[in-house]
Amino acid sequence: MKDKVLLHCCCAPCSSAIIEWMSANGKQPVLFYSNPNIYPEEEYRIRRDECVRYAEKLGLQFIEDRYDHGEWREWIRGHEGQPERGSRCLECFRMRLRRAAAKARELGIGEFTSTLASSRWKSLEQIAQAGNWAAGEVSAGASDTAQVQFDSRNWRKGGLQQRRNELLKANGFYNQLYCGCEFSLNARLPMMGKDDVRRWMRELKRAHTRQELSEMSADICRRIMLGEEWCNAGSVLLYNALPDEVDTQMLLDGALLTGKRVLLPKVCGDELVLVEYTGPDCLSVGAYGILEPDGTSLEGDDAVVNLAIIPGMAFDVHGHRLGRGKGYYDRLLSRVNVYKMGICFPFQLLEYLPCEEHDVRMDGVVS
Repeated sequence: MKDKVLLHCCCAPCSSAIIEWMSANGKQPVLFYSNPNIYPEEEYRIRRDECVRYAEKLGLQFIEDRYDHGEWREWIRGHEGQPERGSRCLECFRMRLRRAAAKARELGIGEFTSTLASSRWKSLEQIAQAGNWAAGEVSAGASDTAQVQFDSRNWRKGGLQQRRNELLKANGFYNQLYCGCEFSLNARLPMMGKDDVRRWMRELKRAHTRQELSEMSADICRRIMLGEEWCNAGSVLLYNALPDEVDTQMLLDGALLTGKRVLLPKVCGDELVLVEYTGPDCLSVGAYGILEPDGTSLEGDDAVVNLAIIPGMAFDVHGHRLGRGKGYYDRLLSRVNVYKMGICFPFQLLEYLPCEEHDVRMDGVVS
């Protein structure tokens, strides 16, 4: 019979090779997912679901700890400005591994370890320090049979790092782009490429149900319609949303009901042209499966709008926008003088985005 070990898991890729090694060496891992550091919650859900999927595939027990990012923020208070591998990381490890130690004792498992020690971005010394401290905290005053010990081995050695990468590809795991918390994210963002961010945003969107995206869309549209820019605009440039974009139907309906003139973009070769929108009956499926208005493109004074509401894959707090990579909106917006309002789901608004000289900045972003 295999000896049970509680394995604190940070993600499926980092867990995979360790689980495989344990299974081949007389160990039965019980997976414990305790990661209140992960931000935003969409990212937490993606990583958790990948662990659940892998545990189910292997027939392993999976236990999820409570997710309370606010509690984690309180635990690391005063260490927010520390760099990676600094005191903030040590406190983060202490909190999560203490929870792991407590769960191991609760389950009557005498040994626990963590996949954190498989990452080359982490300090093995800090992980060992945090794990041994957690074991001591939980075991203090306990009988010999209730003691827990931390296995502080280096899970990068013995070919496990290479095997991790092989299992990542074989299982199609989501491979995260940063450690987990908002501080590591903000440190990593300047090093990400545009395609990295696009891939990440697609994963975050998939972490939501259609109902959740619909509710967020309605809230965003209501706030736009209460804003000064919308109320003062006699004509607006809007868009028909793709399934993964903020749904603008409320804005389209509201604009027509209040007498605003509405223009929609239409793909014409490598450019976007503007066509007036008069209601759903004027639409037909155009490029990329987007509903586009029938009719001829408008030019000159006929194409003037007071407010342009623009979708994107992501925006940052400085107004930079990341599109889908075709450059349609950048070419269009470079030709017009109008208030440019980016629109996105809350998780699409970042602290920083990679940008280039030709990228047109927004005057404001609503999320």
